Amino acid sequence: MLKQFLQFKLSQKLSPQQIQLMKLIQLPTQQFEQRVAQEMEENPALEGGKDENEDFDDDFNNEEYDDGNEHIDADDINIDEYLSDDDVPDYKLQANNYSADDEDKHVPFASGISFSEYLQSQLNTVQLTEEEQEIAAFIVGSLDESGYLRRPVKDILDDLAFTQNIYTTEEAIEKVLLEVQELDPAGVGARNLQECLILQMERKTPTASVELALRILEDSFDAFSKKHYDKLMQKFEITPDELRDAINEIERLNPKPGGAYSGNTRMIEHIVPDFNIRIVDGKLDLTLNGRNAPELHVSKEYTNMLKGYKEANEKSKSQKEAVQFIKQKLDGAKWFIDAIRQRQQTLYVTMNAIMHYQEEYFLTGDERKLRPMILKDIADEIGMDVSTVSRVANSKYVDTPYGTKLIKEFFSESMKNDQGEDVSTREIKKILEITIAEENKKKPMTDDKLAKILKEKGYPIARRTVAKYREQLDIPVARMRKEI
Repeated sequence: MLKQFLQFKLSQKLSPQQIQLMKLIQLPTQQFEQRVAQEMEENPALEGGKDENEDFDDDFNNEEYDDGNEHIDADDINIDEYLSDDDVPDYKLQANNYSADDEDKHVPFASGISFSEYLQSQLNTVQLTEEEQEIAAFIVGSLDESGYLRRPVKDILDDLAFTQNIYTTEEAIEKVLLEVQELDPAGVGARNLQECLILQMERKTPTASVELALRILEDSFDAFSKKHYDKLMQKFEITPDELRDAINEIERLNPKPGGAYSGNTRMIEHIVPDFNIRIVDGKLDLTLNGRNAPELHVSKEYTNMLKGYKEANEKSKSQKEAVQFIKQKLDGAKWFIDAIRQRQQTLYVTMNAIMHYQEEYFLTGDERKLRPMILKDIADEIGMDVSTVSRVANSKYVDTPYGTKLIKEFFSESMKNDQGEDVSTREIKKILEITIAEENKKKPMTDDKLAKILKEKGYPIARRTVAKYREQLDIPVARMRKEI
């Protein structure tokens, strides 16, 4: 049975302007510059640089703007709101104390050939039949960014038949693969780490250490990878010094030959710090990268168009349509300029709170001085939402006297020490890292032993927690840290 009834519902929605502001806050410096350039290209009412003749009223923080979907008749537009008799441009009343570190706003791009093209250029000098050239090119195209051939020869055989209309045999592909493995850099075209290291070792000048290293790689790779040194010395009847020399030869090899090529197809990401922290007279000084504060103003031409419309005695239909378009672009330009100001303020206030919260670290550079800090701590301090702090922390970098750091690295959970005080998990990880670095590598400490040492230092954590922190630090287990 159908019934009709009234229902009151209270909901909260973000306006398009608020959503766009959140997106602007999340952008790091380089992407923000691209976003500004895109907005200036799409909105002709927005211009960059200073306009000496600007008389546009920028005091629009309390104005209501339509979202572009609602139709407003030209006669309903109050043109006086968009015009001002103020002879002093707004930018002349603003202070700009950003550094001049940002004159060079364009990052040069290096040109070159890709890793695959580099290998293909070498193939052109190898004597191969037309079919072998096509197979070799297909193999090169199948290599991953490290230079490995991860696909079985059988799969390559099928793909050649289906995609290239080349019907061959596994033996023929293996033969061409041997030619690919002769290319530079050494080790390219290997199907696993063992084969990669062997290919490189075979190209080295033969010495006693090189020949022993090659035998170890070919006959006892599993024992070598697990660092069973006693078994290796027993099997090859060698002394610890001879084994050490052979291992030194292996350690000089490159496990990822493709990654060493500077013209690799991977995108090189340039990090531009969004903030700069310096120590001046024993105090911290924070500045926002000036590239985050572009000089923008509303086009004088567009305001003159509105003046012309206002002064016209008769207003045609085309003029009314034009003034609606002009209003939309002016509103968009005014909002964008305001959004940039809000972005600057949000970034500075957030980073300033983080800097003072971690003041002891920024003054010393000692990671053991990092205080436990979560997003909510900063959000409560600056009176903003946790999501806003997260947007700032996850995508921004700060240039410090100790290097360029990702801001989210300063956040960490807390644990209790033996005195009941809250300490940062980053502090514990740093102490764990130092402890392992100082251990006797001939007898590396197990996780149990590390847990006992940390407990003695005042950090009572379990063995499984030590193992978790060790893995997060990318430190192998004790057996894999052993040296001769």
